[in-house]
Amino acid sequence: MTVSTTTIHQQLRALLALTHAEIQVAETRQAQARTDAIRAELAGNAQKGRERAARIQRALRDRDGLVDVVRPVLGRIGTALKTAVEQAQPLDEALLGDLALEQQLVGRANYLKALATAEKDTELIELADQLVAAHTETVEWITIVLAEEALGGPAALRRSPTQWASGLATRAITLPAVVTSRGIDRAADALRQVPASVSALRNRVGDAVEDAGDSAARAGAAVTNAGQAAVTTAAAGRDAALEAIEDSARDSGASGVADALHQVREATGIVEPEELPIEDYADLNVTEAVAAVKELDEPADIRVILAFEEAHKDRQRVVSAAEARIAEIAKDVVGIR
Repeated sequence: MTVSTTTIHQQLRALLALTHAEIQVAETRQAQARTDAIRAELAGNAQKGRERAARIQRALRDRDGLVDVVRPVLGRIGTALKTAVEQAQPLDEALLGDLALEQQLVGRANYLKALATAEKDTELIELADQLVAAHTETVEWITIVLAEEALGGPAALRRSPTQWASGLATRAITLPAVVTSRGIDRAADALRQVPASVSALRNRVGDAVEDAGDSAARAGAAVTNAGQAAVTTAAAGRDAALEAIEDSARDSGASGVADALHQVREATGIVEPEELPIEDYADLNVTEAVAAVKELDEPADIRVILAFEEAHKDRQRVVSAAEARIAEIAKDVVGIR
């Protein structure tokens, strides 16, 4: 057995172990899928992963390599433990871990192709090419999801309740689109700057922000559908109170507080129709609304429309158009077409 053959066996075993870890990740992410379409895509990815694992295993046996039955099992166990640990991380950190796994698979598949080329093993070269293509596609998908997350969503994946709480503390919350914690931070900073003469207003705003956060936390733990979360939390009494307090804060010169409260209202879809970035949006039919959404260029504007749509008419063609527009912008940001 040549050194190259031995190395091929080693790389096939490593790819098999990593592929089992990839399958575990795909199965785990299904529970975090934002839509049924994404859930089905992830289920398909898991199945394709199992098919790749079977091909790698056959390739190893056909080349008289000993199939390592322990390392793949350990890989899946390790991934399961990683998944449990990452529930305390923001979603973006978990996705970066997934990205690192896929990039390693791409690198090893390319190395396998080089080894197979040296051995003039055409079947193995073909397998390596298939692996490179599959994992490159997944790398691009995760990269786009991360870009959507950075732009404020709605990302293909939503946070688990634990990741949601962690994200609130460190960077973001989702309801149903993503509201960055910077909005809450700005509210807190602005509150500290409010003059003593408006201390009563400060207390009212503080209570409203706290109430909004508590409502969001309860919704995040109680429901799995982001649209349902928006409806659940959009209680009429609180909505009116937030709007009134925002107006009062602005009239009193506390613009920082007012802006932060306005962001909360935008994210939950409880703004007035005339506040939307599309003129006369509430009067548009589905075709007109879809066309108008496709003309938006600012992710923040798209999030406002999406939140409003999900909280009110919830027309799936319009929701899908908004999600697709965010994805287009995310692809442009990361240079993927």
